[in-house]
Amino acid sequence: MEDDYIRLIFGLKLKQIRTDKKLSLFGLAKLTGLSKSYLNEIEKGKKYPKTDKIVILAESLEVPYDHLVSLKLDKNLAPIGEILQSKILKEIPLDLFGIQENNLIDIVANAPAKVNAFISTIIKIAQNYNLTRESFFLASLRSYQEAHNNYFEDIEESVEKFAKAYQLDLSKRITSTDLEEILMEEFNYKIDTKELSKHKDLIELRNIFIPKNKTLLLSNDITEAQKTFIYAKEIAYNFLEIEDRLYTFPWIKFDSFDQVLNNFIASYFAGALIIPKESLSEKLTALFAQEEWQPLRLHKIIKSYNCSDETFYQRLTNILPKVFNIKNLFFLRFTHKDNSNTYRLSKELHITQQQSPHANRNNEHYCRRWISLKTIEDFKHSPQQKSAFGIQISSYENSNNEYLVLAAANKDPFKKDIYRSISIGLLLSPHLKRKLQFFKEDTFKKRLVGVTCETCSVSNCKERVAEPWRLEKALNNEKIEKSVDKIIKSYE
Repeated sequence: MEDDYIRLIFGLKLKQIRTDKKLSLFGLAKLTGLSKSYLNEIEKGKKYPKTDKIVILAESLEVPYDHLVSLKLDKNLAPIGEILQSKILKEIPLDLFGIQENNLIDIVANAPAKVNAFISTIIKIAQNYNLTRESFFLASLRSYQEAHNNYFEDIEESVEKFAKAYQLDLSKRITSTDLEEILMEEFNYKIDTKELSKHKDLIELRNIFIPKNKTLLLSNDITEAQKTFIYAKEIAYNFLEIEDRLYTFPWIKFDSFDQVLNNFIASYFAGALIIPKESLSEKLTALFAQEEWQPLRLHKIIKSYNCSDETFYQRLTNILPKVFNIKNLFFLRFTHKDNSNTYRLSKELHITQQQSPHANRNNEHYCRRWISLKTIEDFKHSPQQKSAFGIQISSYENSNNEYLVLAAANKDPFKKDIYRSISIGLLLSPHLKRKLQFFKEDTFKKRLVGVTCETCSVSNCKERVAEPWRLEKALNNEKIEKSVDKIIKSYE
């Protein structure tokens, strides 16, 4: 068994015996002659006492020596042993949120059975919703992003240091040629654009990195913007000296949370390099100062950078909260298979407020009134191959919240018959209205939206694709509850 597990078990048993005997740490120190700080470190699992010290503790607490050193736990502590042996705490990136494993175990120790039941419930819910290990890691990463308003100053500074070190002018459009030269000359990369095309089963991959000889295999089907992003990520791994990394894009699987985090760091670096903070801030300031809404101005800003629509919208989630103090926003990516009646929420981020929609609405139909879904349909029925754009004010039913939502949709070039949309929603607060000089109450079309058809109370909805059975069930239960209360009161 791991040494830290043995130390934790001993510490938990010692603490339980001490508290059962209604002894404080100070009292146990007086009783044994051992220092309070030393005993505290034992109970927290930081130290394991030598044999002579264990003898003193056993005699002072009047418990058998063998009982104290045994790894067998009584029924009150048994759940903690199960948690520790399952290594679930090793899977959770506690340090990312400033939580020490020992502190969490201390919390668990105060009510082990209840906490164990809670953790077991979470695991069962995750299993019912098919929450994979990768999904769990990604959810942890998303929480980390949201906790920091999705802005990371250290990565922003690293981009500026890189640009200065390699004399890259961030005021000009970054190209793949600029970055390819650095990868090959400075980091000894070899670029192969032929190998991937030989493998039909790898058609969905854009690149594979082979660490042994620093060879980067690239798909022939990627755009200039995608190639630039891939090169920027590779530069991030090297410039930031990240070793525990993923070797494919898109990813196939994660072996650890560190790989998830490092993939995010490299992606953030790439976005910040291709769309520099200072440049984007200046252009957004000018856009927000316009008296009239002109969508072409936004399109020109997007096209001024060598990036995809998704990279640009993702970058907005970094800059808007930090530079413009627009923190109540969400980012969504939907995917849709042609001739299918379902849409999948494949990526989401919520800054400050946890606004609907969220993923994992199993077998329910997302509201067709969202601009995120409408732009996909617009693109499918459009003869042009360029992205379809849309903007609307989404007013949520049974809520005072309204969001200004911008969306773009196109076809996934690597997956057959798959369409996708990305959108960013900004809470229509007084602060936002002051920031956007072009905003007028009648500037944008407003639509009443729900979350899913199954939970929506909007009547006479032409876009409805499923009956609101979940809502009707909830209303019926509420009606029954009121009738029962009325009967009980009549007998009183």
